[in-house]
Amino acid sequence: MTIQVVWFKRDLRWHDHGPLAAAAARGPVLALYVIEPDLWRQPDSSSRHWQFIRESLIDLSHALRRLGGELVIQIGGLTQVLQQLRQTCGAFELHSHEETGNAWTYARDLHVAKWCAANGVIWHEYPSNGVVRRLGNRDRWAALRNATMARPLVSLPTVISFASIPNTLSAIPIPEVTDTRFGASTPRVQRGGRTEALKVLASFLDDRSERYMTTISKPGVSARHCSRLSAHIAYGTLSVREIEHALRRRLDHLEGLGDPASLRWLRQLRAFGSRLAWRCHFVQKLEQQPAIETHCMHSAFEGMRENDFRQDWFDAWCEGHTGYPLVDACMRSLHANGWITFRMRAMLVAFASYHLWLDWRRTAPFMARLFTDYEPGIHYSQFQMQSGVTGINAIRIYNPVKQSCDHDPDGRFIRRYLPELRDVPEEVIHEPWLMPTPPKSYPAPLVEHEAAARLAKQRMAAYRRGDEFRTEAAEVYRKLGSRNRPSERRQKKPKEPLPQLALDL
Repeated sequence: MTIQVVWFKRDLRWHDHGPLAAAAARGPVLALYVIEPDLWRQPDSSSRHWQFIRESLIDLSHALRRLGGELVIQIGGLTQVLQQLRQTCGAFELHSHEETGNAWTYARDLHVAKWCAANGVIWHEYPSNGVVRRLGNRDRWAALRNATMARPLVSLPTVISFASIPNTLSAIPIPEVTDTRFGASTPRVQRGGRTEALKVLASFLDDRSERYMTTISKPGVSARHCSRLSAHIAYGTLSVREIEHALRRRLDHLEGLGDPASLRWLRQLRAFGSRLAWRCHFVQKLEQQPAIETHCMHSAFEGMRENDFRQDWFDAWCEGHTGYPLVDACMRSLHANGWITFRMRAMLVAFASYHLWLDWRRTAPFMARLFTDYEPGIHYSQFQMQSGVTGINAIRIYNPVKQSCDHDPDGRFIRRYLPELRDVPEEVIHEPWLMPTPPKSYPAPLVEHEAAARLAKQRMAAYRRGDEFRTEAAEVYRKLGSRNRPSERRQKKPKEPLPQLALDL
């Protein structure tokens, strides 16, 4: 029988896995994961991602052994590996999930498609996480996504036949965390793997979610009460559909209790469910328009910031030395942990884009390397939104002092990550420059908030004028905007009704 090669990508699980189930039903399975050196040379890749992936591969490998098979690890270009498989194993069919990744993986998949066509290899691709490929009309997306989420989870056959791995195809051990081809390793990374993912999901639904919305904007505290499932979704140790089904079961249970405490908890989990849908919505944007990784959604903003780039301000922002305590604490927390709540992510990006007038194409790859849960579809959509270059979203310029007072009122989070401010009195912890003798070890603010915000608003307004701007904005909305309510289609001024905290998972 023809070997069925299952190419694992950002879907490192064995449950609700369409390619694995379909391949197992067609013939002997060869499970394949390819470490592609060129991918790890991209500016958005980092060892933090590899550390999470590595643990997920180990877990996947153990699971496949329990099923009677092996995970074959190879290193090299994808088509080179496929060519070697063809020479070693003969004819095969290829199975994988559709991937909505960065520009490099998009180009690689096009190359794989050409290779398959030239070599007579059938490549079966399967939808992933509510994203609809070749979508003709965005108006239909929500219905299609919801129908996908409602379907039963994909089950594996009771018995799976695995292909014998020829001796000529040498399996590669999973590289270590310290392997330099992935960059410098970091000491603290969220644990990967499906086994860990199931524990995180259960602890969130059964316990941690009770304070989900009440702590969602608070740095530090939110790390416990947000789901912390974002990295597991990004690398596919869980499918979104699995989470939706588990969420539905938990909602049904709480609805059945009917007491006031359960009703309050229901609101928390329903809010989480809406964010799962918004997540798919943003990935769908990149699926429909891959160019948003490198080009503004609205072309009027091309050239707006590029020529004003300041390396010294960029370096200060990257290192957490802007002089604004909450901004700097959030950045240093990201360096330490690889995760921070969405409101703080949005503040960091907006501060870089408006106060420091840094182009989002410079700041986005840097933060991609910091985020363990880096998901290209969300990442570039959100960077454009928080930088004001979509043409369809409101301009949001955060006051970093107000955010600090609102979300870290006693300065506990600031002191945790800015040791140079540990002795600053609480009444000036958000504005240490007001002290008679400010700490010498902490920098003065790079810019004055009100002046920088005023200048940014003036600059943005200059680019948003005229009928041509509005015409293109309407086209951006038609192609990429939300269809949450039918009445939105009749709006004269397209505006996407995005909740500011839409992506806290």
